[in-house]
Amino acid sequence: MEKDNPLRVYVDHVLSSAKRAANLTNSLLAFSRKQAVNLEPNGINEIITGVQKLLERLLSEDIELCVQTSAREITIMADRTQIEQILMNLATNARDAMTDTRVLTISTAHASIDKAFIHKHGYGKAGTYARVTVADTGHGMDENVKEHIFEPFFTTKEAGRGTGLGLSTVYGIVKQHDGYITVESEPGKGTAFHLYFPSVRVRREKARQVEPKMPSGTETILVAEDDRETLQLMKEILREYGYTVIGAADGDEAVRHFAEHRHRIGLVIMDVIMPKKNGMEVYSEIKKLDPSVKVLFVSGHARDVVLDRGVVDSKSNFLSKPIAPSLLLERLRTLLDAEVPGPP
Repeated sequence: MEKDNPLRVYVDHVLSSAKRAANLTNSLLAFSRKQAVNLEPNGINEIITGVQKLLERLLSEDIELCVQTSAREITIMADRTQIEQILMNLATNARDAMTDTRVLTISTAHASIDKAFIHKHGYGKAGTYARVTVADTGHGMDENVKEHIFEPFFTTKEAGRGTGLGLSTVYGIVKQHDGYITVESEPGKGTAFHLYFPSVRVRREKARQVEPKMPSGTETILVAEDDRETLQLMKEILREYGYTVIGAADGDEAVRHFAEHRHRIGLVIMDVIMPKKNGMEVYSEIKKLDPSVKVLFVSGHARDVVLDRGVVDSKSNFLSKPIAPSLLLERLRTLLDAEVPGPP
């Protein structure tokens, strides 16, 4: 549809609403414990240190991130992608809650859940756990707020700054890992979230095997994403691992940037739903400029939903958001290293 068509504004509004709905659906799936998980032995310390630089980029420059891991690694059965999502959600909440003294501390420790814990909190299963504490120096919460923070759509943020699903997503993911979460907070004294994940014993060699390598590169990547925070996060991840990044906030901008820099762009990461032109419309235009262009489509919708709606075809390279940094980097490297078929 041409951008000067009077119906275009309504189409863009519908697409934008659909995108927000998809993100809400993913968060609600996590809260209701229906989101797919891939549990493998993972060292919790290794996960945290692996995402530390990304968290530093996510926080403001005036926030100090202090990571204190246990002397011995603690292995848990975890979906690494979802643990990274927990850390990013809690870090974002902490960032928005801190004003004057701004320190975020993430620590790990060996812990046990015993009768005293169960009696105090009214839940829990006795055993050994990895405890992850995320503590900030923010404004804190009163008892009334604490009672509701894990409810979907509950938020203390001003209108337009969040959906109220960040902490409910955290809660759902922790539950999917058979874990528990407690919170300590007082007005003016900051907030500390304590996450408990059952620890497991595995052979050290096996634990090493599942530690992912984060592939890097030097190519130039065009990232087309209309959500400002998601775009910034992707840019920071890619730059951290050696890539040069060009950002585009809508479909028209993506086409302009590609036309200007196509001779040095190695791959395009493209959101399926964007204002002005959607992902497939952009792909159609840039393919005319470079038939061999490599594209990785991303969306808050599941792959099956996107295929059913005909937004992308079955041959398209596709990832569902949210995307763990490790998965993004691995898929990116695979596509960049793949040979481009020659003309028939």
